[in-house]
Amino acid sequence: MADTPQTNLQDTQDLTADIERIGEKLAKARSAIGNVIFGQSEVVEQTLTTLLAGGHALLIGVPGLGKTKLVETIGTVMGLDEKRVQFTPDLMPADILGSEVLEEADTGRRSFRFIPGPVFCQLLMADEINRASPRTQSALLQAMQEGSVSVAGSRHELPDPFHVLATQNPLELEGTYPLPEAQLDRFLMEIDVDYPGRDAEREMLVVTTGSDEAPVAEVMSGNELKEAQRLVRRIPVGESVVEAILSLVRSGRPDGSDTTEMISWGPGPRASQALMLAARARALLDGRYAPSVDDVVTLAAPVLRHRMALTFAARADGMTVDRVIERLKAPLA
Repeated sequence: MADTPQTNLQDTQDLTADIERIGEKLAKARSAIGNVIFGQSEVVEQTLTTLLAGGHALLIGVPGLGKTKLVETIGTVMGLDEKRVQFTPDLMPADILGSEVLEEADTGRRSFRFIPGPVFCQLLMADEINRASPRTQSALLQAMQEGSVSVAGSRHELPDPFHVLATQNPLELEGTYPLPEAQLDRFLMEIDVDYPGRDAEREMLVVTTGSDEAPVAEVMSGNELKEAQRLVRRIPVGESVVEAILSLVRSGRPDGSDTTEMISWGPGPRASQALMLAARARALLDGRYAPSVDDVVTLAAPVLRHRMALTFAARADGMTVDRVIERLKAPLA
């Protein structure tokens, strides 16, 4: 039986009410985070957008810019069970996933018991992820993609929601291992964390070195975040936004044109999915009822930059991935 106009109207009204209600919560959460993290409003917005889209983020920045503080603050404000793992060259997969130990009962019977690792949380901070060996990095692949891990042939489900916010230092490359393309593609966004502005740094100096630093309060819960993630997928997307996403992502693949001849390999269909979800999530974060082409343009760089590689000739000419993306999104601006 076809939906009646009255039913469609009721569905639209319910969707509008949900967007307004959750949008108010998200506005409070963003404000609470901004009271602790100074001068990084764009980073906060992109990180929250990633969580709303149900994805993982890779935070790139030099030491001392507050990446760890950002993750801790988001975990508290969003009401998530947060854990931190410092990645080092000697870190083993079992140190992240957990392991089985042999136990002996009072009766003398022996059995194996699984001891969960730090990955069993709702928000995992993988600090300096590129310092661990590829074997350990790959231990996160299944967890990031499937929300579960396999240890000793047994599958263990992770908490829901589950998100990884990884950090990486772009300067110190000695003793590091580049992240494989397959793992990079699991991150919905690569977020550049830059230096704060002068006014923001001045406020940071006054607030953080005094005796009355503002406490961080919980604004949302894990269940409310899950509700927001479900709402993101209900937000309607106009045909113009769909076409903008398709045009942008497909133009980033090598096909012999003036721009794409500089591209060695480009974003796949997962990038299109990520950009669609991120655009919807950004609209919800702003309390809007639908995403726009401007959302696609704004999110193009963090969604695409880690899913593209330049040719040797392009790198030799001083070209960067971000400059190529600027050219690709110019027709949409």
